[in-house]
Order: sequence, then C-alpha cells, then structure tokens
Amino acid sequence: MKLSRIALLLLIAFTFIQPAFAQSNEPLAIVMTVDGPIVPPMLEYFKRGIATAEQRNAEVLIIQLNTPGGSVSVMSEMITAIGNSKVPVVIYVSPKDAQAASAGALITMAGHASAMAPRTVIGAASPIDSSGANIESTLEKKIKEDLKAKARTLVERRGEQAVQLAEAMIDDAKAVTAKEALDAKFIDFISDDTEDLLQALDGFTVQMENSRHTFNTENIRTQNLNISFIEQLLLLLTDPNIAFLLLAIGVQAVLIEISSPGGWVAGFIGSVCLTLAVYGMGVLSVNWFGILFLIIAFVLFILDIKAPTHGALTTAGVASFIVGALVLFNSPGTPQFQRVSVPLVIGMSLFLGLLFFGVLLLALRAQHRPVQTGAESLVGKTGTARSFSDEAGQVQVDSELWSAELSTGSESIRKGDKIEVVEVRGLKLIVKKK
Repeated sequence: MKLSRIALLLLIAFTFIQPAFAQSNEPLAIVMTVDGPIVPPMLEYFKRGIATAEQRNAEVLIIQLNTPGGSVSVMSEMITAIGNSKVPVVIYVSPKDAQAASAGALITMAGHASAMAPRTVIGAASPIDSSGANIESTLEKKIKEDLKAKARTLVERRGEQAVQLAEAMIDDAKAVTAKEALDAKFIDFISDDTEDLLQALDGFTVQMENSRHTFNTENIRTQNLNISFIEQLLLLLTDPNIAFLLLAIGVQAVLIEISSPGGWVAGFIGSVCLTLAVYGMGVLSVNWFGILFLIIAFVLFILDIKAPTHGALTTAGVASFIVGALVLFNSPGTPQFQRVSVPLVIGMSLFLGLLFFGVLLLALRAQHRPVQTGAESLVGKTGTARSFSDEAGQVQVDSELWSAELSTGSESIRKGDKIEVVEVRGLKLIVKKK
C-alpha cells in the first residue's frame, strides 16, 4: 500500500517537473528596455542584462532602445560591453516613434545585429561638451575624428554606404528614418515588435568576437529583464527637474538649520537632498556658474529676515534664484532632454519668495508686539493693595506679591484699594490708585 502511494507521488511529481525540463531546453531570448538618456545608472542596467544573458546561456539578448543621447564615456563602455559579450546582442530601436539619437546611434552600430520599428529615427551623433555647448575648433575635430574612427570599425562590415551614413551622423548631425537606414544597410531589419524581430532573426548569421553565430529563434521563449528599483532611483536623480527641486529644498533646509540651531531634522533632510542633487548635477550637463546666483538668492532671503527691508531683498532674491537655476540647467547648447522646466523654476522661486516673505512678516510682527513676559510686562496692569502706609507697601499683581511705592501725584492708597502699575524699578513697582 505504501509503495503504491510513493509511486503515485513520483508520477505526479514527474508530471509537473517534465514540462520544466522540456522548457529549459528551448532557446531563451532575454529582452531589456533602455529608455532614457545614456547615463551611468543605465550603464549598470546594461551590464547586468549582458551578465544575466550569459549566465542563463540565452540565445539572444534584445535591447529595446529609445534614447535622446547622453554621455560619450558611458556610450563607449556600453560598446565595449557589447563587443565582449558571449551572447549575441541585438539593438532594437523601438517602440514606434522612438529614437536612437547621438550616443544611441553608435550603440545601435555596435549591436551584433540591429533593427528599428516603423516611424523611428536614428542619428544626429555630433558631440557636445560637458556644458551642452558645441565643441570648438581643434578639440571638436579631434573628438569627431575619434568618433568617426569608432563608427567605421562598427559598420564597415555593412558596406561603404553604411560607413558614409555613420560619418554624416557625426559630421553633419544627420538623422534618418528606419527605411533610409535599411536601404543604406545601416540596420538589418525593420520589425513591428519583438515577436516579429525574433522571426526575422531565425537563421540569420552574425559575427561574434571569435566566431560566427546563426540564430535559432524558432519556438524561442522570451523573458523580460526589468530595470531594478535602485537603477530607477538613480535614473530619477538625473532628471534635471528632480535635481533642481532637491537643490532648492536642500539649501532651504540647511539655512533653516543654521538660523535655528538645536534641531536635527532640517539639517538631515537638507544634507540628504544636497547630496542627491550633487549626484544628479554631476551626471547632467550643467553650467556651475549658476550656483553663484543661487547662493546670492539665499543670502538675500536671510538678510531680509535679519534686517527687514519690507520685501525688497526678497524680491531681488527671487529674481536671482530664477536666473541662477536657468544658467545652471538651461545654458545655450544644453540638450533639450537635460533642460529644467521654466514654469517649474518660476513656480519654485515664487514659492520660496512667499515663504521667506511670510517669515519676514512674522519677524516684523514680533518686533512690534507688546512685551508679554518679564517685569516690563507688568506696566499698565492692575492689582490690589495688600498693605500700604504712607507712600510704600505691598501689592498683589497677577497672583504675585510685590513691594510697591506710590507714584508722584497719585492719591494715597489704603489696604484693599485697586491699583495700576505705572513703572517697574528693579524689584519694586511704582503704582497709583486705580
């Protein structure tokens, strides 16, 4: 009886395990999506995709690419990673209306095979400097020649027409459609989606580093490799709008901590925000000269609180803040995808101005408010005479017993009379009869 139960359990287990073994023998295509600027966090995702494809012995790694461009150094590392990959890497510019601009064009050239979806574009690979401006004279020529040499090594296998197109993308910032790229043999396929691309790849041969590889994508199974939370967070920090907000909040929080020391929350929040903002700005093409205007803006805000000028310095601070943010992020030549939103800058500047103006009003109100504590606050208050003879005695004011003297010109005071405090002299009250 026990043997029959064991046999039944083994049969059930085999029934479930067999499909898994059968499935593992099918070819695997790993699909990842690189959607955004070519920046360091995207490089980490890129390398992780190649490592995962190698570990799982995938038939192909498909990288769906949609990018406005980015860092040349990061692009070079991506190209090196593709060249060293043991798994064929196919760059697929998708979805429809996507682009592989600037650095994305060279990454597409580096793929063992490449494809584009309909209504996509590729090109405009002219280099710019770290501030987003066009590179001048000799330096421009050196960088362009270096990129053209790299492009030639990547596309020379595709023929002379592809090489000419690659060089035009760098020299003249030329961009072409998917059909134009296919006609020049710059890419291998135009595919509607990943499934269509896999069908086109079946039987297609590519040159790897040391051998040729023919794709077997019939009955292939696909597996998506999504970007991780940490990679998404780091990408978010490279958004110019996020970097600007973190900078504004961070500086404001630190100033609050400096002006009101003793707490730790504002200082901690400010330090974290500034650290994250510096990381983002280190990746972005920013003009650091704009930082000076931001510093001037916050100095003006603080001065208006310490030495009130009825809002004049706060108004100047708002103007300086707007100029500083625009110089920092939106200097001439900065790529559009790295520019901060102008309405966001103006809105944040007005918010900070109103915030500091509110603090200014509170400070002015506090200066003109009557004294509420201390001996000086007793002037004008009333009380009762507890014992009084001639011109001196004791009075009770606000449940406290005070020594008192009669004010010059006041009527004489007797025990039980209502009195009013005229002056405070040290620890003695000068009173008159109420």
